[in-house]
Amino acid sequence: PVLWLLFSAGGVVSALVLPVLVLSLGVAIPLGWLDAPSYEHLSAVVRHPITRLALFGICVLSLFHAAHRFRFTLYDGLQIKHLNEMIGLFCYGGAIVLSLWAGYLLSSLR
Repeated sequence: PVLWLLFSAGGVVSALVLPVLVLSLGVAIPLGWLDAPSYEHLSAVVRHPITRLALFGICVLSLFHAAHRFRFTLYDGLQIKHLNEMIGLFCYGGAIVLSLWAGYLLSSLR
């Protein structure tokens, strides 16, 4: 149940939050549709603990959603059921390691 909860929550975050972030920060600001925030303002926003927690949650949930999808793509799509334990360890272990790395990067911002 915990992995399914992470999968579904990650799907919601990936479908609702990431497109808004990509559109605003990756498309609208570079094309001049929105005014770019100053470095000081953006840095102050990212330094706030609630913003860091939200970014960490987005990263963790998206990583677990991707790990679950990748696992079942390998398991069902490629029919390599005999490697189920290794695939699960690789996918979910990778999501855990990358989540820890994201937490480290967010905690080391100054």
